[in-house]
Amino acid sequence: MEHSQKTNLPERANINVRHVILVLSGKGGVGKSTVSVNLAYALAMKGKQVGLLDLDIHGPNVPKMLGIEKHQLLSENNKIIPVRVLDNLQVVSMAFLLPHRNSPVVWRGPMKSSAIRQFLEDTAWEPLDYLIVDLPPGTGDEALTVAQSAPNISGAVIVTSPQSVSTLDSSKAITFSRDLGIEVLGVIENMSGYICPSCKKEVDIFGKGGGEKIAEEMDVPYLGNIPVDVDIRRSCDEGWPYVAKITGSPAWSSIHTIIEKLNARIEKSK
Repeated sequence: MEHSQKTNLPERANINVRHVILVLSGKGGVGKSTVSVNLAYALAMKGKQVGLLDLDIHGPNVPKMLGIEKHQLLSENNKIIPVRVLDNLQVVSMAFLLPHRNSPVVWRGPMKSSAIRQFLEDTAWEPLDYLIVDLPPGTGDEALTVAQSAPNISGAVIVTSPQSVSTLDSSKAITFSRDLGIEVLGVIENMSGYICPSCKKEVDIFGKGGGEKIAEEMDVPYLGNIPVDVDIRRSCDEGWPYVAKITGSPAWSSIHTIIEKLNARIEKSK
């Protein structure tokens, strides 16, 4: 059975992309889509050609976070045309296909796998430096399909919050990546500490250090932590990328430091 599964794997999608980065989390509610959006936007701000693929089929929030939720996907010559946020940032999401924002997607595994293949291969992606793939929580159909279908996967980024229940699930995402031969580029601890705007003291609302601890235990790189910032929440609700408007804050500095470390990891793995 194991031999049959290996020999019947689908061919990799034909996309002109240098680096595919999978953004995973072991559980929901850790800010994975927020990290994906700001990572993609920050890379585009650095002049990279970036695609952002929202594969959270049942809860696609990327368009809302980018202020493009009213857009719909168009097609040309039997190819899906991505929605452009910038000249060098293009987005595809299940949300663009829903008739209403509150319409649920009630699909079983095979339908989701088929849609993912279409989003990868039947999309008119322009040549990309990076394709950031925002995956749903866990290690189910979506993660497995894209891991077996996307070309040039440079690695996976694991997003966690500091709590032990989150870091425990993150270890499963790390093991999942390793089992599929995907390099773990690093762990990001989101919602890590909060600087009180009044007293300027740091308060560890959700704890702190869990992401770094699990990275050490699992022997994978630690990319850094992103502190709680009210403007990050506000940017997601209002539909604008945090890194595009807020500069100099601890969270902004953390995100850009993480990107530098991520780039270094990718270059090292070549």
